[in-house]
Amino acid sequence: MRLRILALAVIALLTGCNVAKTDFPVRTAAIQTEVEEMATDVTIIKLTVDNVSAFSTPRNLSGSRTTMASSDWDYRVGVGDILDIVVWDHPELTMPAGERRTPAESGLRVQSDGTFYYPYVEQIAAKGRTPEQIRVDLTERLGEYIPDPQVQVRVVGYRSQAVSVTGEVKNPSRQPLTDVALTLLDAIDAAGGLSEAADPRSVTVRRGGGSFIVDLQAFLEHGVKANNPVLQSGDVVNVPKLEVQEAYLLGQLVRPSTVDLTRENVTLTQALTRVGGLKEDSADARGIFVFRKTSTGITVYQLDASNAAAYLVGSSFVILPRDVIYVTSSPMHRWNSLISKLVPTLSTVRMADELSSN
Repeated sequence: MRLRILALAVIALLTGCNVAKTDFPVRTAAIQTEVEEMATDVTIIKLTVDNVSAFSTPRNLSGSRTTMASSDWDYRVGVGDILDIVVWDHPELTMPAGERRTPAESGLRVQSDGTFYYPYVEQIAAKGRTPEQIRVDLTERLGEYIPDPQVQVRVVGYRSQAVSVTGEVKNPSRQPLTDVALTLLDAIDAAGGLSEAADPRSVTVRRGGGSFIVDLQAFLEHGVKANNPVLQSGDVVNVPKLEVQEAYLLGQLVRPSTVDLTRENVTLTQALTRVGGLKEDSADARGIFVFRKTSTGITVYQLDASNAAAYLVGSSFVILPRDVIYVTSSPMHRWNSLISKLVPTLSTVRMADELSSN
């Protein structure tokens, strides 16, 4: 919120500078003396067909690829699980559910030591074993008392293992693990699905001492299976809020506004087109500037669109979040006054951005 307020301050500043005029050509040396006391380096780069590719790299919007191990799911019994055991043709060894009792209510609970008691054979180890492994063990031990016992073991109460789903889902909740594998998408769906503010490109899965960033969007749109991993007991899934990323278009434009860069790469020409283009009666087409704050200062990219072919150059220049696009007015006046007012404000916004990211 602090960053957005300061960004709006930039808009207010530049809106107030609409009457500022610009001398051409604009040169770095000509303006550097105006900002020396601010300890800020300002570099002017005129965009041409020969150099635009060097200054335009589309952002990677595909998110991060998961490095989580994902394997076939095989449920292993844990403490608190309820087991239903049937020994065919031996009703005395099978606890009937009855008309008013479900198998979960009449079953055998795995105790804190990981075992359960069964007639004749007493304690049977269950924790960490599959139902089939328990069945084989119980069959062998009952075989000492019953000829060729036919045993069935199944889990009727899954209580020992779960994952937690938090963040931007409609119903944050704890999801139990069962004999059916629970994938990341399944867990989010069980929590009501993604909220409108969710960012599925950067879902965090905390497992043990590690944390993994999973681009679920890549699975939803492109079927990347590795980005829909099978979850394990104790996993904590957090769906982050989508952070809106914008650039600001100001000055002599038909509709000064912002352009949303959250989900797509937008070129300079596209951005100008979306706000209706330049004002024909007041804009100076030579003065289309993109202000970009870097770690060392401010870089200002200039597009001279007095020749319509320059818009082809602009169609190759990708703008970035927090870029300020400014179109100067005609007739010409001093460029220095505009940049000297703009530099400290952009520096303040940059500082707020760094603080908000810490």
